[in-house]
Amino acid sequence: MDNIKDKFKQKADIVTAEIKALLKEHGDKKIGEVTLSQVYQGMRGITGLVTETSLLDAQDGIRFRGYSIPELQKNLPKAPGGSEPLPEGLFLLMLLGGELPTDADVQHLTSVWQRRSHVPNHVFATIEALPVSTHPMTQFVVAIMALQTESEFAKNYANGMNKKDYWDASFDDSMDLIARLPRIAAYIYRRKYKQGEHIQPNGLLDWAGNFAHMMGYDDEGFKELMRLYMTIHADHEGGNVSAHTTHLVGSALSDPYLSFAAGMNGLAGPLHGLANQEVIKWIYELREQLGSDLPTKDQIAEYVKKTLSEGKVVPGYGHAVLRKTDPRFTAQMEFGKKHMPDDTLVQTVWNVYETVPPILSTIGKIKNPWPNIDAHSGALLVHYGMVEYEFYTVLFGVSRALGVMASLCWDRALGLPLERPKSITTDSVKLWLEGKGNIWGD
Repeated sequence: MDNIKDKFKQKADIVTAEIKALLKEHGDKKIGEVTLSQVYQGMRGITGLVTETSLLDAQDGIRFRGYSIPELQKNLPKAPGGSEPLPEGLFLLMLLGGELPTDADVQHLTSVWQRRSHVPNHVFATIEALPVSTHPMTQFVVAIMALQTESEFAKNYANGMNKKDYWDASFDDSMDLIARLPRIAAYIYRRKYKQGEHIQPNGLLDWAGNFAHMMGYDDEGFKELMRLYMTIHADHEGGNVSAHTTHLVGSALSDPYLSFAAGMNGLAGPLHGLANQEVIKWIYELREQLGSDLPTKDQIAEYVKKTLSEGKVVPGYGHAVLRKTDPRFTAQMEFGKKHMPDDTLVQTVWNVYETVPPILSTIGKIKNPWPNIDAHSGALLVHYGMVEYEFYTVLFGVSRALGVMASLCWDRALGLPLERPKSITTDSVKLWLEGKGNIWGD
């Protein structure tokens, strides 16, 4: 553990010095401009954050410390006999600043997380206090909040911790939280869907493989899917709701548990992480209304046009930044072709993929008609028997912890300040347009 922490501190000191030098020489340089439409329409395209762990390019897709998803699949360490990257490797890559980890590095982190994975009994008791009918994301967030009693950052801050040590306590909290999340998530899954018949951890398995085991899936194919799933859902630069919320709440020096819980409340929204639930629900409805487990492309096209004519959207298609097929969708499609090429639900996803973009391209308002990550993930899970699509966002949340916690460690190591952008009123905009005020503060 000290080895990882020491490496992180060495990297953080180097980057801190680089940032100080950049700001000293170039701090007054403008990197963009803000339009009124951006102010009113969700701040789309405004560059206003630093997130060291990943960068989203409109054409190339997500890059983690400069590495694309295909490169990660090729170069990150894998489980014995497996072909998908281990999430431990991606976490180390994001945390330690671009160095591809070795097999030994990943094995070490797996053992660290195993040692830190104990969940206090009061957390399970808190979950049990909720009705079983409670949405799994609500149970997940409540459990994270209950786990906050273990925060080293909160304890040390209350005792007068030096600000130079914020990173150290945040690091330990982040490692503990990531280590414990699979146990908590699996507990919620078994409680809600498997009559509370819980499965104990297997200390011989990797982080994602053990998560699959605790949920009750010991099929090697499902373990491989979890490794891929946890890797490709881990991070998507800093402007998305879950990442930005975790960063924003963390900037108030809320500890990692509070910050991550806030991010998960954002992930639970239907326009963010809940979208994967909406996709599989939509495909089920499509097959039911068309009366076929494998509808033709022509049938799908008519159904899509009907959906759009009713003022509805096609879940899983379009992205705020990407202008091509999401590489994370492609990685899942390749997984499906390798492991389940004859699955009719997966084939339906592929037929939808070939049908929807040409239709959406004819609609002028849609800049990106291509599928995102949510368009495929549910079908792969259903193939292995995980049909409880309400739980899919919890899987997303466990994965997203890797990116947002690595980022939070960097936030504290770099001493990033409280985030506090300027806001304006519509009345002030009107006065500005009449030449009677200055809303930009220049």
